[in-house]
Amino acid sequence: MPAYVIAHLQSADPHPDIAEYMERIPATFEPYGGRFLVHATEHEVKEGAWPGHVVMIGFPGITEARTWWDSPAYQEIAPLRSRHIEGDIILVEGVPDGYDPTATVKAMREALAAD
Repeated sequence: MPAYVIAHLQSADPHPDIAEYMERIPATFEPYGGRFLVHATEHEVKEGAWPGHVVMIGFPGITEARTWWDSPAYQEIAPLRSRHIEGDIILVEGVPDGYDPTATVKAMREALAAD
């Protein structure tokens, strides 16, 4: 099942550390099957507020995403970003092919009926 790293990063002034981070990050996730899905693109806010930037990296599974995040190669460069850009970053597992939300809705309705 695919997994994703999703980052909501605040805008930051250009800095040499950020440029170095951006140059080096692909080499840290490629060994784990990671690839950029969203990067350096504009987004359109339809509800609420979402200042800053969105970055999304896809992985074959949650194990690969976690292993990449914890890897010495990524941890070495992470401060290049975190010293200059605030944000929120999550790892999230995707849904399997053919996912049908019917079972989730059924469980929700059963929980509501039990209350």
